[in-house]
Amino acid sequence: MNILITGYKGFIGQNMVKAMADHNLYLYEWGEVLDNKLFKKLDWVIHLGAISSTTETNVEKVYQQNVEFTLTLSLLCKQYSVNMQYASSASIYGLNLDFSEDAPKSPQSPYAWSKFIIDRYMENTFFNKTNNDIIVQGLRYFNVYGPHENHKEDQASPYFKFEKQAKETGVIKIFEGSENYLRDFIHVDTVCKIHKALLEKDVSGIFNVGMGDTKSFLNIAEEIANKYNAKIMFIPMPENIRKQYQTYTCADVTKLNGVLNGSNNI
Repeated sequence: MNILITGYKGFIGQNMVKAMADHNLYLYEWGEVLDNKLFKKLDWVIHLGAISSTTETNVEKVYQQNVEFTLTLSLLCKQYSVNMQYASSASIYGLNLDFSEDAPKSPQSPYAWSKFIIDRYMENTFFNKTNNDIIVQGLRYFNVYGPHENHKEDQASPYFKFEKQAKETGVIKIFEGSENYLRDFIHVDTVCKIHKALLEKDVSGIFNVGMGDTKSFLNIAEEIANKYNAKIMFIPMPENIRKQYQTYTCADVTKLNGVLNGSNNI
């Protein structure tokens, strides 16, 4: 199978390249020349490249890289009959507490809005279209963690940040009230396995990609503190993220499990 992976230098991208090593891969990073002729021999595009920072305020930059480039890729896939997977985000649910794929959306940042726009475009253009001859799958990530997060800095998962703090300073800093901040964390290896399994499914749509379970930030900090004999320090939450901060996420994975015949723990 011939697969183009965009964003291959990123966190999930590096792990995806490893997971898809048994296929013939073509790798693309933002800013490189996109060879349209390549699409004639592709079977799939796995589109991971994007500005992933939820605190990025340059709307034009986010729109150009996250929206316009994704639209270009989707049109090329349509033109050359290439199937497509792309990364969506649970951030589009915002502060809502219903996490089924069809639940109301409330994006709180330019990043979240860019993902919402693409999901809506894909729904209107590729899903439920009887004349559509390609498969398009949007994978709506919840809180992904694992190897190769080192370049993400403030956007890294609490697993990465807490372990780094414990090793370097012996003190893990967490926000006040972190026992109440519950998230659905999923390891990047599981995310890659889900991508790979969906390549074999003749179905289009958007799928929540999480574990369907939650863990608090405090629980994670305590686990890592115990492992490294570190202390935990509570700090105030910065004002610039307070209003958009999700206190709870838990993926409804009913749709994904149905397509994968039972469980996403593959």
